[in-house]
Amino acid sequence: MSLYGTMRTGVSGMNAQANRLSTVAENIANSSTTGYKRASTEFSSMILPSSNGSYNSGGVETSVRYSISDQGSTTYTTSASDLAIDGDGFFIVQGANGQEYLTRAGAFVQDDSGNLVNAAGFTLMGYEYEAGVDPTVVVNGFDGLTEVNLASDGLTAAGSTAGAMGANLPSGAANGDVSTTSLVVYDTQGNTRILDFNYTKVADNQWELDIVDRTSATSLGTATLDFDADGVLTTSPATLTLDGTLISPITGTGAELNNITIDFTETTQLGTSFTPDGGSIDGNAPSKVSGYQIDTDGVVYIKYANGELEPRYRIALASVQSPDKLVPESGNVYSQGVDSGVIVTGFAGSGSFGEILSGALESSNVDIADELTSMIESQRNYTANSKVFQTGSELLEVLVNLKR
Repeated sequence: MSLYGTMRTGVSGMNAQANRLSTVAENIANSSTTGYKRASTEFSSMILPSSNGSYNSGGVETSVRYSISDQGSTTYTTSASDLAIDGDGFFIVQGANGQEYLTRAGAFVQDDSGNLVNAAGFTLMGYEYEAGVDPTVVVNGFDGLTEVNLASDGLTAAGSTAGAMGANLPSGAANGDVSTTSLVVYDTQGNTRILDFNYTKVADNQWELDIVDRTSATSLGTATLDFDADGVLTTSPATLTLDGTLISPITGTGAELNNITIDFTETTQLGTSFTPDGGSIDGNAPSKVSGYQIDTDGVVYIKYANGELEPRYRIALASVQSPDKLVPESGNVYSQGVDSGVIVTGFAGSGSFGEILSGALESSNVDIADELTSMIESQRNYTANSKVFQTGSELLEVLVNLKR
């Protein structure tokens, strides 16, 4: 047995316990850090070759493991931009260097440019929302990502382009009887125009629809509505495109009325009174941005003062085959590691990705009681290893003194 080997073994044990105490200290320091994942120290033995006559003591080495896949508890807040993931996945954020990282820290706030950034200054990334495009298609890589920006655009208005009007027309009406309802539409500057829908019975199971601008008394389009014996509309297609160029702009505005496609599919002819369904129309009058909402699928809506919601972004999520093998970086973010697997991006609620909770944060997964227990164990073990070193030193001193 080598006395020097014994002392080196004791030093190895002390270094290993010091590493364990370091991870315990880091965990306790970050016990209140949003989205922080606990670090733990794992030990493995180091064996040296020995002969029959003597034993060479080895040592111990350590490796740090991160419990990235273990989800922390969810706490609710009053901020709609605080985000948590209920299930698998990571937010994709961008650092000041332009590189993308993964994180579970969702305490986002708007910076002076309107971008959503977390406490460490990383910017939340997503995709611009496109109407009519399926946003649940999973894509690989970070191509197409953009900063999620909630900057106010001031007053906004949108001209009407499509609407619908349904009604029940009385089957017992006489030829020439007229029933009228109206619908408010918007020009390109958000000014309102009232359109009158005039239904005139011209024959059994047949009506003429004339849509007229109330201000100018100009007809913008007509259609013939035919019904079968059961009162079901048989006209196809059951749409009418109104020609907005037939009327002049409101005096002094220069605004135009778009061509508007009206769907009258829900029109019926039954033995009861004239009953319009109120209709619907797109577009809106001038309105200020009053806030934003984020749903569980990660769609970011801009909210206007008139109650309208405009989908603007879709928050992107990412996953890897082995989350615990990601490489931790400063700022509570992670980068791809050699053993973590390929990063796959997608959207909340699709595939294996969890849902996004707005007004919530994921707490650290550190258990203070466990950390204090580990601290006591490491302290005792460190002391024991120091005694091994001390004993080896004392034996070496005895050996040296034999010469005296």
